[in-house]
Parts: sequence; structure tokens; C-alpha cells
Amino acid sequence: MKKTLYLMRHGQTLFNQRKKVQGWCDSPLTELGVKQAETAGRYFKERNIIFDHAYCSTSERASDTLELVTDIPYKRLKGLKEWNFGTFEGESEDLNPPLPYNDFFVKYGGEDQKELQERVAAACERIMEEGNRVVLAVSHGGACRNFMRYWEHKSTIVQQERIGNCCILKFEYENKEFKLVEIINHDFNNLIKGAKVVS
Repeated sequence: MKKTLYLMRHGQTLFNQRKKVQGWCDSPLTELGVKQAETAGRYFKERNIIFDHAYCSTSERASDTLELVTDIPYKRLKGLKEWNFGTFEGESEDLNPPLPYNDFFVKYGGEDQKELQERVAAACERIMEEGNRVVLAVSHGGACRNFMRYWEHKSTIVQQERIGNCCILKFEYENKEFKLVEIINHDFNNLIKGAKVVS
């Protein structure tokens, strides 16, 4: 039986706005981030997409986003956390090395890219094996991108550009395999690009 996973990135945060490295460290959603999450919530409601269950990473930016998208109960999972960037956390994104990062962050106390991919893939598989048929999981840009890479050999669509805030990746799950079937990128141009922090 085919199941569906909607894997989504959180809304814009203060660190996103200020272009700071944000992996295991956290920062609050901005006013724009809240509006992005509300837009994603409307996307699901307008299509009558009903979730059996919802999950998110243990980072507050992910749980805050999820609560703006749906009001159903949810679980927080460490497996859905962003890449651990070690001592680069909270620093300017200008310090990031060229892609691909591979094991660059390991020597700075961070995580290897393969380790990240396997962690997120294992978390998503556990989620889909829990008897759920339609699932929402709110995670992070790097985590989502690397989950896509992990399963790209099964997918016919790809996205080269960056995964934007509240981008939704729709995966089909069958026989313990994920296939990316749709990428939902919202148009946020009409939203107020305010810099207020939501407490």
C-alpha cells in the first residue's frame, strides 16, 4: 500500500534572515516565517489533505512551524534535526566551504554528510512504518535536501535550487522505499517581508 510523506522545511527564522549558520542551534520564526507557515497550512486545507499524524525535529523553529500548519497532536524526533555544523553554528554563512560539504564539519565537532543522510532516512522510515498513511514532517533545509539525495535514485524529479522556507516535498512510500513525486514551492512575494521576531 502506497503511503504519503509531506516533508517540509520550517518557516524563515531570525538566523535565516541574518544569514547565520543554523543547524542544531535555534532561533525564532520571523513575522515572514509565521506567514509562510500559515500559507503552507492553507495549501493543505484547500486540498483537503488530512494527516494521520505529524512529526517535527526537536528544534523550536520546526515545532512552531508545525503548530501553524496543523493543530493535530505531533511527536518531536531528534532524527529530523538539521545538520550539526559544530563550531560553525551561529557564525556567518560566508564561512561555509564550497559544496559539497561531505565530512568538512567533522573536524569542527559537527556531523558527516553521510551520517546526516542515514539519520534522516532512518527517522522517516520509522515514521512511515508506524501505521500512518498520510504524514506531515517538519524538518530543515539541509536535512530535507540530503533526504532527497539519499533517495534520488528512486525519483524522477529533482530540484537544483535551494529548498526555500516552507517548501513541501511530497514523497510516496512503498516497500520501504521513498519516491519524490512533487515539489511544492509557494510564492511568498505578496507577503510582508518584515523582520520582526515572534516570541
